[in-house]
Amino acid sequence: MRADRNIGRLISAVHFPLYSSISVGFQSAVFASPLFTISGGRDTMSHRKFEHPRHGSLGFLPRKRASRHRGKVKSFPKDDPSKLPRITAFVGYKSGMTHIVREVDKPGSKLHKKETCEAVTIIEAPPMVVVGVVAYVKTPRGLRSLNTVWAQHLSEEVKRRFYKNWSKSKKKAFVNYSKKYETEEGKKEIQAQLEKMKKYASVIRVLAHTQIRKLKGLKQKKAHLMEIQVNGGDIAAKVDYAYKFFEKQIPVDAVFQKDEMIDIIGVTKGKGYEGVVTRWGVTRLPRKTHRGLRKVACIGAWHPARVSYTVARAGQNGYHHRTEMNKKIYKLGKAGEESHLATTEFDSTEKGITPMGGFPHYGVVKDDYLMIKGCCVGPKKRVVTLRQSLLKQTSRVAMEEIKLKFVDTSSKFGHGRFQTTEEKARFYGKLKA
Repeated sequence: MRADRNIGRLISAVHFPLYSSISVGFQSAVFASPLFTISGGRDTMSHRKFEHPRHGSLGFLPRKRASRHRGKVKSFPKDDPSKLPRITAFVGYKSGMTHIVREVDKPGSKLHKKETCEAVTIIEAPPMVVVGVVAYVKTPRGLRSLNTVWAQHLSEEVKRRFYKNWSKSKKKAFVNYSKKYETEEGKKEIQAQLEKMKKYASVIRVLAHTQIRKLKGLKQKKAHLMEIQVNGGDIAAKVDYAYKFFEKQIPVDAVFQKDEMIDIIGVTKGKGYEGVVTRWGVTRLPRKTHRGLRKVACIGAWHPARVSYTVARAGQNGYHHRTEMNKKIYKLGKAGEESHLATTEFDSTEKGITPMGGFPHYGVVKDDYLMIKGCCVGPKKRVVTLRQSLLKQTSRVAMEEIKLKFVDTSSKFGHGRFQTTEEKARFYGKLKA
C-alpha cells in the first residue's frame, strides 16, 4: 500500500526527474516503458503520428502452392443461345517475350497517330483435339455431372494423363470403351447417352487435349486435358457440335480473334520458402536490432492469445493460382501461313516470330501462336489457360484496332543488335579465311 501511494505522488509531481531516484524494479519498468510518458501531470499513451497502411494484400490469402499445375477455369462466360455454338477457352504454352512498335489510334489523345513501343508475350497454342463431351444438370447445390461420352480413338499423349507411370503400366485405358463403337449395341448405347444429354442437360462441355508432341521446346509427353464449355445455340445444337468434332482439331483462331480482350489463368513462378520482407514487403528493422532485422517486430497483442491471420509471416512465395483479366490479342499466327511471320506493312524483312537463337529456355515457335500485350503468369514453358472475357468490353482500349509496324526478333540472350542472321552476316562480313 505504501509503495502504491508513493508511486501516485511521484506521478503527480511535475518537476520530478523521470529516471533519477527510482530504485524499485517495478517502478523502473513502468517509467522506462516507451509507451508511458508524463506530460503536464497526465499519463498518456504514445501513438503513431501519421497513417501507415498495411503491407501486402489480404485478398490473395492463403498464399500456398497451387493444387494443380494448369490454371483452372472456375467460371465460363455467360451463355447466349442466339449465337452459334463455340468453345470458350483454350490452352497454350508460354514461349517468351519481345517488344513491338505500333501506331496509337486514340482520337483526342496526345499520342494519337504516334508510335509507341510495348512489351508483348508469345504464347504457342497448337490446335486442340476434342475427345469427349460432358453434360451437367443444374441443381439447388450447383452443377451435377449427368454423363460423359468419349471418342473411339484416343492418342497416346492423352492416355498418359491417366497413368502415373506410363512405362510400367499395361496401357489398357479405354480398351473396352472403344470396342463399343465396333458393335451395334455399343453404338446404340452411345446414341442413347447423347439423347439423354439433349433431354436433361443444362450445360455442355467438351473434353479437349493439347498436342504437346508438336512443341519441340518441351520434353513433357503427357498432354493437358481440359473441360471447355460450349456456348451458343440450344442444348441439342451444343451436343451435335461437340460430337461433330470428336477426334478433330480446333485451332486457336476458331476461339479467339485479333484485337479481342481475353483472360489468362495460370500458376505463377515458384519462389520457395521466403521471409516476411520479400513475401509481404514489410519494412526492415533498424541495423542494431537484436536477433535479426528482416522480421516483424510485434506479431500481436498478448490477448487474444494467438497470432492473427493478418500478420505478415514467412512461408511459401510464388506458384500461386492467378487470373489476369483483359489481355489484348495483338496478333494471331497460323503455322505455315504468312501470318506466322513477323513481317509487317512497314517492315518487309522476311523473318519468323522466333528471335535469333530462339526464345531463352524455350526454343523455336513452329506452331500457331498468340501475341498478347504485356506479361503473363508463370515461367517459360508453363501451361496457361486462355478464356474468353467474362465481361462485355466497351472501353476505347478494348475497341482499338492494333496495327503493328515492327516486331523485334533480335537475340533475347544478351543485347541483340540484329534482326536476322543474314543481317548479322552482312554487317560482319567474312571473318575467317
